[in-house]
Amino acid sequence: MKGPAIFLAQFLGDDTPFNTLDNICVWAASLGYKGIQIPTWDKKVFDIEIAAESKLYCDELKGKVLEHGLEISELSTHLQGQLVAVNPAYDTMFDAFAPEQLHGLPKERQKWAVDQVKKAGSASKHLGLKAHATFSGALAWHTVYPWPQRPDGLIDMAFEELAKRWKPVLDHFDDNGVDLCYEIHAGEDLHDGITFERFLEKVDFHPRANMLYDPSHFVLQQMDYLAMIDHYHERIKMFHVKDAEYNPTGKSGVYGGYQDWIDRPGRFRSPGDGQVDFTTIFSKLAQYNYTGWAVLEWECCIKSPEQGAKEGAPFIEAHMIEKTTKTFDDFASGNRNEKQLKEILGLD
Repeated sequence: MKGPAIFLAQFLGDDTPFNTLDNICVWAASLGYKGIQIPTWDKKVFDIEIAAESKLYCDELKGKVLEHGLEISELSTHLQGQLVAVNPAYDTMFDAFAPEQLHGLPKERQKWAVDQVKKAGSASKHLGLKAHATFSGALAWHTVYPWPQRPDGLIDMAFEELAKRWKPVLDHFDDNGVDLCYEIHAGEDLHDGITFERFLEKVDFHPRANMLYDPSHFVLQQMDYLAMIDHYHERIKMFHVKDAEYNPTGKSGVYGGYQDWIDRPGRFRSPGDGQVDFTTIFSKLAQYNYTGWAVLEWECCIKSPEQGAKEGAPFIEAHMIEKTTKTFDDFASGNRNEKQLKEILGLD
Protein backbone atom coordinates (compact mmCIF):
# COMPACT_ATOMS: atom_id res chain seq x y z
CA MET A 1 0.00 0.00 0.00
CA LYS A 2 1.13 3.54 -0.79
CA GLY A 3 0.40 6.71 1.11
CA PRO A 4 -0.55 8.89 2.72
CA ALA A 5 -2.21 10.84 -0.11
CA ILE A 6 -4.87 13.54 -0.05
CA PHE A 7 -7.83 14.25 -2.35
CA LEU A 8 -7.59 17.93 -3.30
CA ALA A 9 -11.23 18.53 -4.26
CA GLN A 10 -12.42 19.76 -0.86
CA PHE A 11 -9.43 22.09 -0.41
CA LEU A 12 -9.01 23.97 -3.69
CA GLY A 13 -10.09 27.60 -3.63
CA ASP A 14 -9.13 31.18 -4.41
CA ASP A 15 -6.96 31.74 -1.35
CA THR A 16 -3.32 30.75 -0.84
CA PRO A 17 -2.17 27.97 -0.49
CA PHE A 18 -5.15 26.40 -2.20
CA ASN A 19 -5.19 28.45 -5.39
CA THR A 20 -2.45 26.88 -7.55
CA LEU A 21 -0.93 23.44 -8.04
CA ASP A 22 2.47 24.60 -6.80
CA ASN A 23 1.04 26.20 -3.68
CA ILE A 24 -1.16 23.28 -2.72
CA CYS A 25 1.69 20.83 -3.33
CA VAL A 26 3.92 22.79 -0.95
CA TRP A 27 1.12 22.73 1.63
CA ALA A 28 0.39 18.98 1.22
CA ALA A 29 4.06 18.02 1.38
CA SER A 30 4.56 20.13 4.51
CA LEU A 31 1.85 18.06 6.23
CA GLY A 32 3.55 14.77 5.41
CA TYR A 33 1.56 13.63 2.38
CA LYS A 34 3.32 11.66 -0.33
CA GLY A 35 0.59 11.77 -2.96
CA ILE A 36 -2.22 13.95 -4.28
CA GLN A 37 -5.46 12.84 -5.92
CA ILE A 38 -6.42 15.47 -8.50
CA PRO A 39 -9.96 16.52 -9.48
CA THR A 40 -10.09 16.96 -13.26
CA TRP A 41 -12.76 19.66 -13.27
CA ASP A 42 -10.69 22.42 -11.67
CA LYS A 43 -8.37 24.15 -14.13
CA LYS A 44 -6.44 25.74 -11.31
CA VAL A 45 -4.58 22.45 -11.04
CA PHE A 46 -5.41 20.39 -14.13
CA ASP A 47 -6.54 20.89 -17.73
CA ILE A 48 -8.21 17.68 -18.84
CA GLU A 49 -8.52 18.79 -22.47
CA ILE A 50 -4.78 19.29 -22.83
CA ALA A 51 -3.84 16.28 -20.67
CA ALA A 52 -5.88 13.91 -22.84
CA GLU A 53 -3.94 14.95 -25.94
CA SER A 54 -0.49 15.92 -24.70
CA LYS A 55 1.98 13.50 -23.12
CA LEU A 56 4.34 16.46 -22.78
CA TYR A 57 1.83 18.39 -20.66
CA CYS A 58 1.39 15.33 -18.43
CA ASP A 59 5.12 14.80 -18.10
CA GLU A 60 5.60 18.44 -17.09
CA LEU A 61 2.72 18.24 -14.61
CA LYS A 62 4.08 15.03 -13.12
CA GLY A 63 7.54 16.60 -12.89
CA LYS A 64 6.18 19.68 -11.13
CA VAL A 65 4.48 17.48 -8.53
CA LEU A 66 7.63 15.39 -8.07
CA GLU A 67 9.65 18.55 -7.43
CA HIS A 68 7.61 18.94 -4.24
CA GLY A 69 8.31 15.36 -3.17
CA LEU A 70 4.86 14.15 -4.17
CA GLU A 71 3.27 11.75 -6.65
CA ILE A 72 -0.08 11.91 -8.41
CA SER A 73 -2.03 9.01 -6.92
CA GLU A 74 -5.04 9.14 -9.25
CA LEU A 75 -7.28 11.52 -11.18
CA SER A 76 -10.97 11.98 -10.35
CA THR A 77 -14.05 12.59 -12.51
CA HIS A 78 -16.65 12.40 -9.75
CA LEU A 79 -18.65 15.34 -11.13
CA GLN A 80 -18.45 14.32 -14.78
CA GLY A 81 -19.16 10.66 -13.98
CA GLN A 82 -22.31 11.70 -12.15
CA LEU A 83 -23.56 13.24 -15.39
CA VAL A 84 -23.15 10.05 -17.41
CA ALA A 85 -26.51 8.97 -15.97
CA VAL A 86 -28.96 11.52 -14.54
CA ASN A 87 -32.65 10.95 -13.94
CA PRO A 88 -34.69 13.95 -15.18
CA ALA A 89 -35.85 14.56 -11.59
CA TYR A 90 -32.30 15.80 -10.88
CA ASP A 91 -31.56 17.66 -14.11
CA THR A 92 -31.76 21.16 -12.68
CA MET A 93 -29.58 20.46 -9.64
CA PHE A 94 -26.91 18.56 -11.58
CA ASP A 95 -26.61 21.22 -14.27
CA ALA A 96 -24.14 22.93 -11.93
CA PHE A 97 -21.65 20.11 -12.63
CA ALA A 98 -21.45 21.00 -16.34
CA PRO A 99 -20.39 24.09 -18.33
CA GLU A 100 -23.04 26.81 -18.43
CA GLN A 101 -23.63 26.37 -22.17
CA LEU A 102 -24.91 22.84 -21.47
CA HIS A 103 -27.43 23.81 -18.79
CA GLY A 104 -30.93 22.73 -19.73
CA LEU A 105 -29.57 20.38 -22.41
CA PRO A 106 -29.41 16.94 -20.74
CA LYS A 107 -28.57 14.92 -23.87
CA GLU A 108 -25.69 17.20 -24.84
CA ARG A 109 -24.55 17.28 -21.20
CA GLN A 110 -24.48 13.48 -21.08
CA LYS A 111 -22.36 13.24 -24.24
CA TRP A 112 -19.97 15.84 -22.80
CA ALA A 113 -19.69 13.83 -19.56
CA VAL A 114 -18.82 10.59 -21.37
CA ASP A 115 -16.19 12.44 -23.37
CA GLN A 116 -14.74 13.94 -20.21
CA VAL A 117 -14.38 10.57 -18.48
CA LYS A 118 -12.78 9.07 -21.58
CA LYS A 119 -10.32 11.96 -21.70
CA ALA A 120 -9.45 11.24 -18.09
CA GLY A 121 -8.61 7.68 -19.12
CA SER A 122 -6.26 8.95 -21.81
CA ALA A 123 -4.70 11.45 -19.38
CA SER A 124 -4.22 8.70 -16.79
CA LYS A 125 -2.26 6.67 -19.32
CA HIS A 126 -0.09 9.70 -20.13
CA LEU A 127 0.62 10.12 -16.42
CA GLY A 128 1.42 6.44 -15.90
CA LEU A 129 -1.53 5.94 -13.52
CA LYS A 130 -3.26 2.60 -13.06
CA ALA A 131 -6.58 3.61 -11.45
CA HIS A 132 -9.17 6.37 -11.80
CA ALA A 133 -11.98 7.58 -9.50
CA THR A 134 -15.52 8.36 -10.63
CA PHE A 135 -19.24 8.07 -9.86
CA SER A 136 -21.66 5.85 -11.78
CA GLY A 137 -24.50 8.34 -11.92
CA ALA A 138 -28.06 7.26 -11.22
CA LEU A 139 -31.19 6.55 -13.22
CA ALA A 140 -33.12 4.68 -10.52
CA TRP A 141 -32.01 6.26 -7.23
CA HIS A 142 -35.30 8.14 -6.86
CA THR A 143 -36.98 4.71 -6.52
CA VAL A 144 -34.59 3.45 -3.81
CA TYR A 145 -37.51 3.16 -1.38
CA PRO A 146 -40.19 1.10 -3.15
CA TRP A 147 -43.22 3.32 -2.65
CA PRO A 148 -45.09 3.49 -4.88
CA GLN A 149 -44.22 -0.05 -5.80
CA ARG A 150 -41.64 -0.32 -8.56
CA PRO A 151 -43.04 -1.80 -11.78
CA ASP A 152 -41.62 -5.19 -12.72
CA GLY A 153 -38.49 -4.83 -14.80
CA LEU A 154 -37.76 -1.21 -13.85
CA ILE A 155 -34.46 -1.83 -12.07
CA ASP A 156 -33.29 -4.34 -14.66
CA MET A 157 -33.94 -1.78 -17.41
CA ALA A 158 -32.13 0.93 -15.44
CA PHE A 159 -29.01 -1.20 -15.04
CA GLU A 160 -29.09 -2.29 -18.67
CA GLU A 161 -29.09 1.38 -19.68
CA LEU A 162 -26.38 2.21 -17.14
CA ALA A 163 -24.21 -0.58 -18.54
CA LYS A 164 -24.90 0.57 -22.11
CA ARG A 165 -23.61 4.04 -21.25
CA TRP A 166 -20.53 2.85 -19.37
CA LYS A 167 -19.42 -0.12 -21.51
CA PRO A 168 -17.69 2.05 -24.19
CA VAL A 169 -16.00 4.04 -21.43
CA LEU A 170 -14.77 0.85 -19.75
CA ASP A 171 -13.43 -0.37 -23.08
CA HIS A 172 -11.59 2.93 -23.53
CA PHE A 173 -10.02 2.55 -20.08
CA ASP A 174 -9.04 -1.00 -20.94
CA ASP A 175 -7.31 0.25 -24.09
CA ASN A 176 -5.36 2.65 -21.86
CA GLY A 177 -4.49 0.10 -19.18
CA VAL A 178 -6.38 1.92 -16.40
CA ASP A 179 -8.93 0.60 -13.88
CA LEU A 180 -12.14 2.63 -13.63
CA CYS A 181 -13.10 2.72 -9.95
CA TYR A 182 -16.66 3.61 -9.03
CA GLU A 183 -17.07 5.12 -5.58
CA ILE A 184 -19.87 3.10 -4.01
CA HIS A 185 -21.94 5.96 -2.67
CA ALA A 186 -25.49 6.89 -1.67
CA GLY A 187 -27.18 8.83 -4.47
CA GLU A 188 -25.57 6.59 -7.11
CA ASP A 189 -27.12 3.52 -8.68
CA LEU A 190 -23.95 1.77 -7.48
CA HIS A 191 -24.42 2.38 -3.75
CA ASP A 192 -23.82 -1.03 -2.14
CA GLY A 193 -22.50 -4.49 -2.92
CA ILE A 194 -25.72 -5.79 -4.50
CA THR A 195 -25.97 -2.86 -6.93
CA PHE A 196 -22.27 -3.19 -7.77
CA GLU A 197 -22.87 -6.87 -8.59
CA ARG A 198 -25.90 -5.97 -10.74
CA PHE A 199 -23.73 -3.60 -12.72
CA LEU A 200 -20.87 -6.09 -13.08
CA GLU A 201 -23.27 -8.65 -14.50
CA LYS A 202 -24.62 -6.15 -17.04
CA VAL A 203 -21.11 -5.18 -18.25
CA ASP A 204 -20.13 -8.86 -18.52
CA PHE A 205 -17.83 -8.60 -15.49
CA HIS A 206 -15.62 -6.16 -17.34
CA PRO A 207 -12.08 -6.34 -15.92
CA ARG A 208 -11.84 -2.54 -15.69
CA ALA A 209 -15.08 -2.15 -13.67
CA ASN A 210 -13.71 -1.80 -10.17
CA MET A 211 -14.43 -0.19 -6.82
CA LEU A 212 -13.32 2.84 -4.85
CA TYR A 213 -13.77 1.65 -1.26
CA ASP A 214 -14.85 4.33 1.22
CA PRO A 215 -16.11 2.84 4.51
CA SER A 216 -17.88 6.04 5.60
CA HIS A 217 -20.70 5.47 3.11
CA PHE A 218 -21.32 1.99 4.46
CA VAL A 219 -21.50 3.17 8.07
CA LEU A 220 -24.27 5.56 7.04
CA GLN A 221 -26.09 2.66 5.35
CA GLN A 222 -25.51 0.39 8.36
CA MET A 223 -23.57 -2.16 6.31
CA ASP A 224 -20.80 -4.50 7.38
CA TYR A 225 -17.96 -2.52 5.80
CA LEU A 226 -15.33 -5.04 6.95
CA ALA A 227 -17.05 -8.02 5.35
CA MET A 228 -17.34 -5.94 2.19
CA ILE A 229 -13.56 -6.13 1.79
CA ASP A 230 -13.77 -9.93 2.03
CA HIS A 231 -16.42 -9.98 -0.70
CA TYR A 232 -14.91 -7.50 -3.15
CA HIS A 233 -11.17 -7.26 -2.45
CA GLU A 234 -10.34 -8.42 -5.97
CA ARG A 235 -12.22 -5.39 -7.33
CA ILE A 236 -11.07 -2.82 -4.77
CA LYS A 237 -8.45 -0.75 -6.58
CA MET A 238 -8.82 2.56 -4.69
CA PHE A 239 -9.31 3.52 -1.05
CA HIS A 240 -10.60 6.73 0.55
CA VAL A 241 -9.75 7.15 4.21
CA LYS A 242 -12.86 8.87 5.51
CA ASP A 243 -14.58 8.38 8.85
CA ALA A 244 -18.25 8.45 9.84
CA GLU A 245 -20.54 7.79 12.76
CA TYR A 246 -24.11 6.61 13.12
CA ASN A 247 -26.00 7.63 16.27
CA PRO A 248 -29.70 6.76 15.90
CA THR A 249 -32.22 8.82 17.82
CA GLY A 250 -35.89 8.56 18.68
CA LYS A 251 -36.60 11.14 16.00
CA SER A 252 -34.38 10.29 13.04
CA GLY A 253 -32.46 7.43 11.45
CA VAL A 254 -30.78 6.42 8.20
CA TYR A 255 -32.75 8.88 6.07
CA GLY A 256 -31.76 11.82 8.24
CA GLY A 257 -35.00 13.79 8.30
CA TYR A 258 -33.71 16.29 5.67
CA GLN A 259 -31.54 17.77 8.41
CA ASP A 260 -28.18 19.48 7.99
CA TRP A 261 -25.22 17.12 8.32
CA ILE A 262 -24.35 18.16 11.85
CA ASP A 263 -27.83 17.16 13.08
CA ARG A 264 -28.15 13.85 11.24
CA PRO A 265 -27.75 10.48 13.04
CA GLY A 266 -25.35 9.45 10.30
CA ARG A 267 -22.64 12.00 9.59
CA PHE A 268 -19.13 12.16 8.16
CA ARG A 269 -16.17 12.82 10.46
CA SER A 270 -12.43 13.31 10.17
CA PRO A 271 -10.38 10.10 10.45
CA GLY A 272 -10.19 8.93 14.04
CA ASP A 273 -13.19 10.98 15.18
CA GLY A 274 -15.88 8.54 14.04
CA GLN A 275 -16.72 4.87 14.40
CA VAL A 276 -14.82 3.29 11.50
CA ASP A 277 -12.42 0.52 12.52
CA PHE A 278 -9.45 1.58 10.39
CA THR A 279 -7.06 -0.82 12.15
CA THR A 280 -9.00 -3.78 10.80
CA ILE A 281 -9.53 -2.16 7.39
CA PHE A 282 -5.81 -1.61 6.87
CA SER A 283 -5.14 -5.15 8.10
CA LYS A 284 -7.64 -6.66 5.67
CA LEU A 285 -6.35 -4.63 2.74
CA ALA A 286 -2.80 -5.75 3.58
CA GLN A 287 -3.98 -9.35 3.92
CA TYR A 288 -5.46 -9.18 0.41
CA ASN A 289 -2.35 -7.47 -1.02
CA TYR A 290 -3.95 -4.12 -1.86
CA THR A 291 -1.21 -2.14 -3.62
CA GLY A 292 -3.02 1.15 -4.30
CA TRP A 293 -2.99 4.40 -2.36
CA ALA A 294 -4.55 5.28 0.99
CA VAL A 295 -6.09 8.69 0.25
CA LEU A 296 -7.52 11.08 2.82
CA GLU A 297 -10.88 12.50 1.79
CA TRP A 298 -11.83 15.24 4.21
CA GLU A 299 -15.55 15.62 4.80
CA CYS A 300 -16.45 16.52 8.36
CA CYS A 301 -19.41 18.45 9.71
CA ILE A 302 -17.49 19.62 12.82
CA LYS A 303 -13.73 19.82 12.29
CA SER A 304 -12.12 22.33 9.91
CA PRO A 305 -10.55 21.06 6.68
CA GLU A 306 -7.18 22.49 7.72
CA GLN A 307 -7.15 20.56 10.99
CA GLY A 308 -8.48 17.44 9.29
CA ALA A 309 -5.72 17.57 6.69
CA LYS A 310 -3.04 18.21 9.32
CA GLU A 311 -4.14 15.20 11.36
CA GLY A 312 -4.83 13.00 8.33
CA ALA A 313 -1.28 12.26 7.18
CA PRO A 314 0.03 10.94 10.52
CA PHE A 315 -3.24 9.04 11.03
CA ILE A 316 -2.81 7.18 7.75
CA GLU A 317 0.91 6.69 8.33
CA ALA A 318 0.23 5.12 11.72
CA HIS A 319 -2.21 2.63 10.20
CA MET A 320 -0.17 1.55 7.20
CA ILE A 321 1.21 -1.97 7.38
CA GLU A 322 4.52 -3.20 6.01
CA LYS A 323 3.66 -6.80 5.22
CA THR A 324 5.85 -9.42 6.82
CA THR A 325 7.93 -11.76 4.72
CA LYS A 326 8.39 -14.16 7.62
CA THR A 327 6.18 -16.34 9.78
CA PHE A 328 6.38 -15.42 13.47
CA ASP A 329 7.24 -18.98 14.53
CA ASP A 330 9.88 -19.59 11.86
CA PHE A 331 12.51 -19.79 14.61
CA ALA A 332 10.99 -23.08 15.83
CA SER A 333 10.86 -24.76 12.43
CA GLY A 334 13.37 -27.28 11.14
CA ASN A 335 14.64 -28.45 7.78
CA ARG A 336 12.47 -30.85 5.81
CA ASN A 337 13.25 -34.46 6.67
CA GLU A 338 11.25 -37.11 4.80
CA LYS A 339 12.05 -39.83 7.31
CA GLN A 340 10.93 -37.66 10.23
CA LEU A 341 7.70 -36.68 8.45
CA LYS A 342 6.78 -40.32 7.93
CA GLU A 343 7.56 -41.12 11.56
CA ILE A 344 5.27 -38.29 12.76
CA LEU A 345 2.43 -39.57 10.55
CA GLY A 346 3.00 -43.18 11.49
CA LEU A 347 3.86 -44.20 7.93
CA ASP A 348 6.25 -46.97 6.94
